[in-house]
Amino acid sequence: MYEELCTLVREHLKPADGIVISRYRFYTHNGLEYQSVAEFIADLRRLAGPSKFWTVLADMMRDFFVIDVAGALYRQWIPDTNFNNVTNWDKGRIPCKNDRVQFPRDKSFSVFVQSPLDLMEMYIPLDGEFILTHGAGFAASDGQSEPGCERGEDIIFKDPDQYKWYDPKYWQTASSTSDLENENYLFIVDEESIPCQHDDIIFRPGTSFRVDLDSDTQDINVKTISIMNRKFASSENFGEYKRSNTGKLQFHGNGSIAVTNAKCEDKSGCECGNSGNLERICSNLQQESGGHCPELVCTNPLKPQGHCCEICGAIIYLEYGPDFELESYQAQLIHSFLGLKNYKGVQISMTKVSKKQSSKQTFPIDAVPHIQITLIDNETESAIGTLAAALAREIMEDITFQGDVFGITNAELQKSTNSEGQEGGNLTAGAIAGIVAGVIIAVLLMGSLIFFIISGRIRVKIPSVLIDFKSYYNFDTGEAIDKGFSNPMFDPPVNLSPDSYGLYSGENAINIVTTQSETNFVNPLFDEHDFGKKDC
Repeated sequence: MYEELCTLVREHLKPADGIVISRYRFYTHNGLEYQSVAEFIADLRRLAGPSKFWTVLADMMRDFFVIDVAGALYRQWIPDTNFNNVTNWDKGRIPCKNDRVQFPRDKSFSVFVQSPLDLMEMYIPLDGEFILTHGAGFAASDGQSEPGCERGEDIIFKDPDQYKWYDPKYWQTASSTSDLENENYLFIVDEESIPCQHDDIIFRPGTSFRVDLDSDTQDINVKTISIMNRKFASSENFGEYKRSNTGKLQFHGNGSIAVTNAKCEDKSGCECGNSGNLERICSNLQQESGGHCPELVCTNPLKPQGHCCEICGAIIYLEYGPDFELESYQAQLIHSFLGLKNYKGVQISMTKVSKKQSSKQTFPIDAVPHIQITLIDNETESAIGTLAAALAREIMEDITFQGDVFGITNAELQKSTNSEGQEGGNLTAGAIAGIVAGVIIAVLLMGSLIFFIISGRIRVKIPSVLIDFKSYYNFDTGEAIDKGFSNPMFDPPVNLSPDSYGLYSGENAINIVTTQSETNFVNPLFDEHDFGKKDC
């Protein structure tokens, strides 16, 4: 009995958090600097609490990682130089025991071998190495045929020098290592599809590789870099690895990787740092298409900053003040929009770019940091950007009502869906406040005017045109009409009996005098006898 009473008291004094509070704590939680993804997810589940939030927690966990909320991303290199990878051979298969295996003589290789192999012949390069896992190796073939390999043929390892650091085709981007494993990749503009200065770089465990570092800038800055389950967090340690025989075979070109282990300290976000190589990025990306962009099905396509080709969709440019926090606004977009079923097919990217301020002034304005929100429909044949444009409009409406809460001072919308959709909308903080204040003032003025008219403090004079119009259509029906009280200013003269003057009978009665042009009355309090007859 005692324990039951204690439980009731505890529940009364500390009730379970509601779903709103749980969601707030969930979306505003940031992981610790050295916290693993598993520990971070465990914290998110704990913050969800014992509320109804658990019923939608799975969806919210997925949506949490749709947009980067940690200020840095995980970038994984795709190509490898593994012997057991069929894409590395010109025949599209792994060599069988009767094949003649050839590595180009003048190329450098670091080849990862994952299993034991029987081979008839193998020609190795002058400069290269084989990295063997446990139990892997080469043995001479007995020459007997096997199914699918009755007659051996020449099979050639492809040129690994084709894989370039600044080629978006060779990178995968995700918000966490678990998303990389589950293939939950992010949509980002081409410039940022290459590792940015605050990103973690991963070369998959159990692989070797060769990457061309040719760059138009001296340094390639990254936060950390992981190779064969070994993580480098400083340029000194990575430099030692790069100078090793394996490092020399895996990295080549004029670029130099600088491992800084630096996080983005700007709460409004940091620029990627790849703008100096954008031309190289686009050239590598469009090499197979001959430098041409794909055809689009929308009219008035848009070209986001940092993107190589135009898109169908919408772009929102945000100007912001000192109170703007990128992570908070990202959480707002996730909470308010990305969880809606209507917009499941929209991909969104948020990047920090330099752009000229929106201004009507004639003199030039230096470029200032903006937040660029790029929205596109999923990559399908019918992706004309209609859904993305609809979401962009809703985001703009949300900025109108509460943009100042997040420190947003101006928002510009561009749409590509149709010719009318290429309209830009600017909403400054002053304009937003002015609209709201104007509506409030108009309502107050209208209410005050109606109140004064009803209370009689304001008398409305009816124009003479309306009086004539009323008289023109005043048909005699033979019935008595109640006209209320008589107004000496506007009513026509009538013949009144002497007794009908009421209080102003006799000498004090008001005399109505009618002329052709106007109707006047004589006030007995200011009778002309008091002043004498004078011409005015």
